[in-house]
Amino acid sequence: MDALVMAGGRGSRLKMGEKPLVMLFGRPLIEYVTSALCESSVNRIIVATTDYDPKTRDWAKERELDVVETAGRGFVADMVSAVKSARVIEPILVIMADLPLIRADIIDDIIEVYEQRPEPALSVHTPLRLHSSLGRRPDSLFNYKGQLIVPAGVNILDGAEIEKEQEDYHLILERIELAVNVNVPEDLRLCEKILQGDIF
Repeated sequence: MDALVMAGGRGSRLKMGEKPLVMLFGRPLIEYVTSALCESSVNRIIVATTDYDPKTRDWAKERELDVVETAGRGFVADMVSAVKSARVIEPILVIMADLPLIRADIIDDIIEVYEQRPEPALSVHTPLRLHSSLGRRPDSLFNYKGQLIVPAGVNILDGAEIEKEQEDYHLILERIELAVNVNVPEDLRLCEKILQGDIF
C-alpha cells in the first residue's frame, strides 16, 4: 500500500511558517510522519504540496520522496488531485503531515484492520474523552452510534474510486498518538510534553 502525506496547508493558525517544517525537538513535523511511514509496511511515500509550501516541496525532494503538486483548493480536492497525479489505483493510506506522534506499528495496525474489512474505505477516529483528558478542543466532532468521536487525520481510500464517495469503516482507537495534530502553538507544547514522557 502506498501512503500520501498531505502537506500543503497554509498553517495560518500556527503562524510559524510552513507547518510541515515547524520544528519539534529539532525535527520538522513532517519528518516524524515520513519516518514512521518508512518504518511501516507501506511501499511508496508520496508528499502532496502546494504553492503555499515551497520549502516543504524542496525538503521532500531532497529526501527522494515522490512529490505531487496540488492547487491548494482544500483538503478533499487536493487529495483527489494528488491520488490522480500519482496514478494510484489501489488502496492508499492518506495521512496529515502534522501528526508527529504517529508510529509505524500504529500505521500497520490500521492497514491490517482495513485489509480485514469489506468496506472500500476506512477512517480513523479517536474518542472525544481522550481529547478532553488532554485539555484539547478538537475542530471536528461526530456522533457515531452514540459515541462522540474526532477524526484523526488518517484514512485509507480506494485509489481507483477516489473521485467517488466511498463507504468507510469507522476505526475508533483510543491512542494518544492519533489524538494530537498540530494546529496551534499549544498543540506543539503538548507534543513536547508527551514526547518527554510528562503525559502518559
